Amino acid sequence: MEVRLYSLSTCSYCRMAKRWLDDQGVGYKVIEVDLLEGEERQDEIAKVKGLTSSTVFPVITFGDEAVVGFNKPAISKLLGM
Repeated sequence: MEVRLYSLSTCSYCRMAKRWLDDQGVGYKVIEVDLLEGEERQDEIAKVKGLTSSTVFPVITFGDEAVVGFNKPAISKLLGM
């Protein structure tokens, strides 16, 4: 399973989440939603809404589970750390 980080390029909490994941040695794929265009952007926004019922960022996913926001304890639990 892949860890995904749905992010906005201008979001300070998203940057903190990236830095924290890097510091923990977690490999992940970043999707910078605000830098996407057209249908690709709409598809990724739909995925985030489907997972969280909102468009609050960052969203970190692992399998079918998601954590909204930069919540270190919840992220650690999600990733089994």
